[in-house]
Amino acid sequence: MTALFYFIVWAGLIFLMMRFGCGAHVMGHEHRPGGVPGERAPKESGLLRWIPPVTDIDPVCGKTVQTASARPSVHDGSVYYFCSRDCRERFEAAPDLYLDNKSAPRPPMESSNG
Repeated sequence: MTALFYFIVWAGLIFLMMRFGCGAHVMGHEHRPGGVPGERAPKESGLLRWIPPVTDIDPVCGKTVQTASARPSVHDGSVYYFCSRDCRERFEAAPDLYLDNKSAPRPPMESSNG
């Protein structure tokens, strides 16, 4: 009976440490002073996060596309958005045909920490 008692005490202690202590990071319940319960704290590791523009122009057909529903492709450090899979495949097969090298270079991907 005492073995069962010790097991329950240790199991309770481990549960509390995993839920509220240092194990909370492993379980996905990170510490966030003044934060909303269940909301994850932002990572401070310096990782970059891509925030796309709302709209962009398909370099193959010239249509304006909503980036949330567009098909993206990365070429030479820049992200391009396409209205259809066909346009994206044409671009990926020969990107130099669709990029105007005489115009100003496309700005590289921006980042936002947070």
